[in-house]
Amino acid sequence: MIEHLLSRLLLYTTVVLALTATAHAQRSDPASIGESTQVFATTPSARPDGKPWRLGYVQSGDYSEYPLTLAQIVKGLEKLNWLTLERDIPAGLDGHALWLWLSQHAKSSSLTFVPDAWWAPGNFEVEKRAPTRAAIQHRIATRGDIDLIIAMGTWAGQDMRELGPPVPTVVGSVSDPLAARIIDSVQDSGRDNLHVRVEPQRYQRQLRLFHEIVPFRTLGIVYEDSAAGRTYGAVEPVEEVSRELGFDVKSCHARSSDIPLEQATRNVLDCYRSLAQDQVDAVYITLHRGLTEDAVREVAEILSHARIPSFSLAGSSEVQRGVLLSLAQADMSYVGLFHAETIARILNGAKPRRLSQVWIDPPKIALNLATARAIGFDPPLDILLAADDVYQDIRQPR
Repeated sequence: MIEHLLSRLLLYTTVVLALTATAHAQRSDPASIGESTQVFATTPSARPDGKPWRLGYVQSGDYSEYPLTLAQIVKGLEKLNWLTLERDIPAGLDGHALWLWLSQHAKSSSLTFVPDAWWAPGNFEVEKRAPTRAAIQHRIATRGDIDLIIAMGTWAGQDMRELGPPVPTVVGSVSDPLAARIIDSVQDSGRDNLHVRVEPQRYQRQLRLFHEIVPFRTLGIVYEDSAAGRTYGAVEPVEEVSRELGFDVKSCHARSSDIPLEQATRNVLDCYRSLAQDQVDAVYITLHRGLTEDAVREVAEILSHARIPSFSLAGSSEVQRGVLLSLAQADMSYVGLFHAETIARILNGAKPRRLSQVWIDPPKIALNLATARAIGFDPPLDILLAADDVYQDIRQPR
């Protein structure tokens, strides 16, 4: 088993390095993806009239990852000298509050965060999506005072794709933009004004590695039974790998949209309790609006008591909170810088569609030894040696 694991890790590392090199080549050589031979700079610039570029923002709803990603994009822009923050960004701001804070405290002669250029369809409220799109379209058509839009989340990405040109749009915090039909392919967003960060085969790699370490026969997953919910739940990758490796999938549907966050959290916890009682061999913990930091700890405790191995789609932060395993994600600052460089190149004349969308996390394993002991999982020495993030205990709330 260990020989197979090491072989898979070697193959995984080789593929990641190859994809990273390809993505780097595409960013360095725009001609390779259809752009002219000009390399677009990331240095600050102003609009042709000498005034700052005007940024707008749209998000799918209130979700903790969105303001975190936005903050890292802003810090990336600061690193590229596009702006200066008067002071540290306050912790705990939601997307709207953060946008307003940036409009007041991000100082720049090149950029401005337009205070009222902020949109969201309520808090993941389906009936508000069409009116939100209409409001954005009306603003663009009648006022023409937005030069670039930052969009966060699957709904926001889908809605901005539907609107199409002319305003350049950079989309982040989307779990699977290809499955969500935000982009045409990994290489092509399908819209001249659209750029979406994408990590090819991310979830398939996670699942194959999980199965190598814990050769389960039945895998449990939780998701909302909707188009967006299936994307957040990585349902297509799970089904693909289940056919490839021959394991069964047991699903539990937890409603997420059009309900208060507290109810979404109750739904997701009920589902994980149900899976634990059904005695699945392992659980793949996917993205869900109700899966707050506190809920992750509770899910980890539920599965630990049932002695069920777990793997986090999200990464090390959930392993810190008690999930057994994950592939450790790169520091979010690197994701923020990737988006910031993209924004800078667009404002310096690049077409969003011509810039590489590919982002590859480094191949790192995260392991929680406290959880391993609790469920009776004795990780072989080779796993311990391969792990980059090893946690001896479970991180408790502050």
